[in-house]
Amino acid sequence: MKHRPLRTFLSTLLIGIPVTLVLTLSGLSKGMMEDATRRYRGVGADIVIRPKGSNFLSLGSANTDERIVRVVEKQPHVRQALGILIQNLGNPLSTAAGVNLDEFNKMSGGLEYLEGGPFGGPDDVILDEYYAQERRPKVHVGDEIELLNRKWRVAGIVKPGKLNRVFIDLRRLQELTSNTGKVHIIYVKVDDPKNTNAVMEELKKLLPDYPITSMDEFTALFTYNNIPALSRFTNVMVGIAIIIGFAVVCLSMYMAVLQRTREIGILKSLGASRWYVISIILREAVLLALVGTALGILMSYGTKYLLQRFVPASFPPAVDPAWWPVAAAIALFGAVLGALYPGLRAAAMDPIEALSYE
Repeated sequence: MKHRPLRTFLSTLLIGIPVTLVLTLSGLSKGMMEDATRRYRGVGADIVIRPKGSNFLSLGSANTDERIVRVVEKQPHVRQALGILIQNLGNPLSTAAGVNLDEFNKMSGGLEYLEGGPFGGPDDVILDEYYAQERRPKVHVGDEIELLNRKWRVAGIVKPGKLNRVFIDLRRLQELTSNTGKVHIIYVKVDDPKNTNAVMEELKKLLPDYPITSMDEFTALFTYNNIPALSRFTNVMVGIAIIIGFAVVCLSMYMAVLQRTREIGILKSLGASRWYVISIILREAVLLALVGTALGILMSYGTKYLLQRFVPASFPPAVDPAWWPVAAAIALFGAVLGALYPGLRAAAMDPIEALSYE
């Protein structure tokens, strides 16, 4: 490895790339789950009422009559009920929340403005810091942006962490999306957290067709294992990483064996056993895998920085050290698997033929 630094560097780099891929994907999964949990908890609610037929990942096409919000608010121990309308902005990772800003501030404790302030007109919009940063060019208060095929004036930019990244006046969003008198989600705040379960039981009797969960139960659903598509995609990427590691090490070690034919012949003529020759190849492969893993971990921090810099709203990244041993195991498995054939080929060499190799 020391005498062939370029080959060593390229081999460790190519091993490090799939390690970076696996760690970046796991970090994205963790970052997106943590971000969703933080934003939902930022609402300040204790209970979540979702539309009929929806699940925690999708609201479906059904809307809820806004009059139910007032009915819920009149129940015992309910301090406040808040209806929210969610509108897709063109891709699954970007939505706008239609809110009654006064009521939302009352429940959540208020948005923290970095620039500007509340809505000043029906076509005003409030963005969180990450969404404003991700827009190209970067958006500031007073700028115009296009959402839902129309122009909006940016009234304020707020700290992230409360419900959504884009806020629009509820009445205006209802009008534009033909959802007058409709909301998607109802958030409920109780007078005392101890009364949450009792309030939930009453609400389930009142609204038997609606999925009703506590905020703790709702946010607990945002885990890696609860999103089948994400886990399957990650498993595919892990398989690709193993294949890349195998191919890189196999090619690297095979070339090394060809370059060291005479050296191997000398070792065998001096009495080196087959296992001794194989162990030389395997030790180098393991060392390449370990260095490649370390390089991959460092590069994963680089990808985290790039994601935070350019797409913090769509892909909130995180570093998940729990995946480091997994990434190392993947690299080692691919490396050892890739080194077996070159090692066996080297061990099977005839010393006389190896010494006469030109």
